[in-house]
Amino acid sequence: MNDPQPLRMLLSHNFDLKDSQTPALTREAFTQIFIDGFAPTPEVKCRQVDNPHWIVEIVCAAGFLTPQQVGEKCAQILSNSRKQSLDALAEPLPWSIDFDILILGGIKTTPATSNSPDALQSDQWGVDVVETKSGEEFLRSISWDTTIAGKPVDSIFKVESIAICH
Repeated sequence: MNDPQPLRMLLSHNFDLKDSQTPALTREAFTQIFIDGFAPTPEVKCRQVDNPHWIVEIVCAAGFLTPQQVGEKCAQILSNSRKQSLDALAEPLPWSIDFDILILGGIKTTPATSNSPDALQSDQWGVDVVETKSGEEFLRSISWDTTIAGKPVDSIFKVESIAICH
């Protein structure tokens, strides 16, 4: 009998916060946020990948978390990290910064375009991590509703979160 395959997700980062006090993240900093955030959970492993689009690989023990639950944890981890980094500024901001975090996941159903170990493979999850001023406007700009129309419910997920940093 075959053991169930672990859940594998590749994360990209879409930073859509132009003219914001929130700094953009390097690939390394983005990766480290998730390595640190999942560190207390040994069933979840993270690493940076060498791919022009994908940045972070998350591998979760089979059956430990659903893709939606991993997405929710990713939103929480990113939000907490952003809050901590802005709270740690030597000069606290005299105003609050808030923005939306979207975690948009879809399972790859087509053959892989590369056999590289850092490429998204069939039956694995590609996840866009988005930081934007308005999640609603961002979703409209990418035609999210049209994109997901007709797809099986278990082949996509969306997590919406608000990051509020004082």
